[in-house]
Amino acid sequence: MQHDGRVSPADVAPPPPTGRSAAARLPDLEDATQRLVRRVDELPDGSYAARSLLPGWTRGHVVAHLALNAESLEGVLRGAAAGREPAMYPSQTRRDQDIERLAAASPGDLRERLLASVRTFLDAVGDFPAERWEAGFRRLPDSPDVLPVRTVLGMRHREVEIHHVDLDAGYTPREWPGSFVVATVEALRVRAPGVTLLATDLGRSWHAERGRVTVSGPGPQIAWWLSGRGRGEGLTSNGGDLPRIQEW
Repeated sequence: MQHDGRVSPADVAPPPPTGRSAAARLPDLEDATQRLVRRVDELPDGSYAARSLLPGWTRGHVVAHLALNAESLEGVLRGAAAGREPAMYPSQTRRDQDIERLAAASPGDLRERLLASVRTFLDAVGDFPAERWEAGFRRLPDSPDVLPVRTVLGMRHREVEIHHVDLDAGYTPREWPGSFVVATVEALRVRAPGVTLLATDLGRSWHAERGRVTVSGPGPQIAWWLSGRGRGEGLTSNGGDLPRIQEW
């Protein structure tokens, strides 16, 4: 989910699940994907050029990125299944150029590309050998960090749900399933070091060692804020102003 080379919320790995628990994420991801595809199908052709919630990106850019991200993660799964250590993208420049090119396609072509990409990605998940979930991949060929393949489903789930909201087409964080909210806060809380998080609607808290600041509010708004979006609407901090989160 990177934009302009900055850190992406989707690239922050959650606590390590096993391969079996990684595969257990699939039903929730499939449901989220179906909601996204329906929303994209419902968009009038003339609205693809409208602004999204992301600076400099239209709705067409968001749909293009979602399609290309699915294709890149499918490539990761296919490569790892074959015993390689694949990279998601050949370079940051190539990734950005591909998004710009595809964003200029017709709405019909964008819809078809998204649908085809999510189908082949989900097929790759279904084909993936259980013993390879601990294999590694990189975001770029020269990325220093090697990520475990078991994080791919969580990454894709965040891409789908967060960018669905970014389309600015009526879907909001309030509609996120509670299980997704909890998983997202757990994955992204590293973006607010030293901050204790209290989800008042979920009865859940995440305590930071030696942290003196507590941010409280609805879980979906905490997750949205941790992703670098919004201005912390609905959240309060015992320290006054909310801590600054790096923008998306």
